[in-house]
Amino acid sequence: MPSIDKAHRAWRNPFLSSLALVGVALVGLAIGLAACGPQAPVRAPCPAGKVCLEYGNVSEPVTLDPHKATGTWEDRILSETLVGLTEDDPAGRPAPGVAERWEVTPDGLVWTFHLRRAVWSDGAPVTADDFVFSLRRILSPETASEYASLLYLIVGAEAFNEGKAPPEALGVRALDPRTLEIRLTHPAPYLPELAKHHTMFPVPKHAVEKWGDAWAQPEHYVANGPYVVKSWRLGDRVTLEKNPRYWNADKVCIDRVNFYPTSDAASAERRVRRGELDVNADIQSNRIAFLREKAPGYVHTYTYLGVAYLAFNNTVPAFRDPRVRRALAMSIDRDFITGKLLRGGQIPAYAFVPPGVANYTASRPPAWAAWPLEKRQAEARRLLAAAGYGPNRPLKISIKHRNTPDPMLFMPAIQADWKAVGVQTELIQNEGQIAYAAYRARDFVVADAAWIADYNDPMSFLYLMQS
Repeated sequence: MPSIDKAHRAWRNPFLSSLALVGVALVGLAIGLAACGPQAPVRAPCPAGKVCLEYGNVSEPVTLDPHKATGTWEDRILSETLVGLTEDDPAGRPAPGVAERWEVTPDGLVWTFHLRRAVWSDGAPVTADDFVFSLRRILSPETASEYASLLYLIVGAEAFNEGKAPPEALGVRALDPRTLEIRLTHPAPYLPELAKHHTMFPVPKHAVEKWGDAWAQPEHYVANGPYVVKSWRLGDRVTLEKNPRYWNADKVCIDRVNFYPTSDAASAERRVRRGELDVNADIQSNRIAFLREKAPGYVHTYTYLGVAYLAFNNTVPAFRDPRVRRALAMSIDRDFITGKLLRGGQIPAYAFVPPGVANYTASRPPAWAAWPLEKRQAEARRLLAAAGYGPNRPLKISIKHRNTPDPMLFMPAIQADWKAVGVQTELIQNEGQIAYAAYRARDFVVADAAWIADYNDPMSFLYLMQS
């Protein structure tokens, strides 16, 4: 069974002025199988003789259509139902997926993927034409995929997505039913990494043409991965069952997976300890040391290429002044947040690309990063005063943030740090999906967000700066 927890994005809005503030680079959190606690577990019934996995998935998915999905909570499900040209090996590196092998021309611009003999869960063959159809669908202006720009490295992709070129202009074609060609605008050695991402997952052309967007509903869902969607009970669970037509079905040892929304990390932790859940995808960082002491082997951490940051809405007049943005950035005590509050191995972030990303040399932090906090806060007060803010005219702002574990910990600290330099800050917490919907609508002053790399290359972060 492929990895059940790939790292992907949380939110993107290219129209916002953004600044990384709190690093969560290189750390991910998951709860492992645990012994039952004092309460009898209340588990979903599992068919006799079958193996079932109860999975805490943090949030309710918005969609099971890979061309419209945006969150890690959706990707965890999609990665079990659909397989792209490549997929993760146990170390997270690209391994053959639907493509058994591939080659690239010496100039790095033309990639040819040779597909294995695979079928959809309804028995129809998976073909190169499914991939052509899928890439055209996600880039079509009618689909309005928030993730379309991730594929602008393909010839003609940007023009097609903007409605300036026909779908035939896209540099993707089926040379035969099992050979796919992709032409790029520039060399991209990370393409096999990107091909693991759900934006490049195939969708079943025959099912989409029959059902339209409703193909992603459980009653019409057609998969090519180890699992198929059996049911989706909103607010309760998404149930996947083993796909007997998956090419590697004999290696899939779990028969059923139930994904539950578990936005309350403390409650999810208790459910795991009782045996109601087998795994949860998140945990409150400051609980790691306690749980490792009380229940060795209970918590597992792993490399997670991501960054938490604050985005400033550039329609707010105050944020058009770089002195204000710099003052807010330098006055936050990142060391206190990562070392005393989160305590999960996170490191302070002074750049948007975290260290450890492949093919990347970390940039130097700003000079003020080495200053003592008192000096930084004094400079922040001076910058705010120069911008016209002070005791008689304080800057008043609000931060809209997610109600997930880590933001609930560090948002009050940021509020206190800004108060220390004379900024009055209101905290507004929202469930993750609601928060991101508000961000996309620009319904915020300051937004708390996080970005998880879509592939292991700095471009997965840097392309967000393109408007």
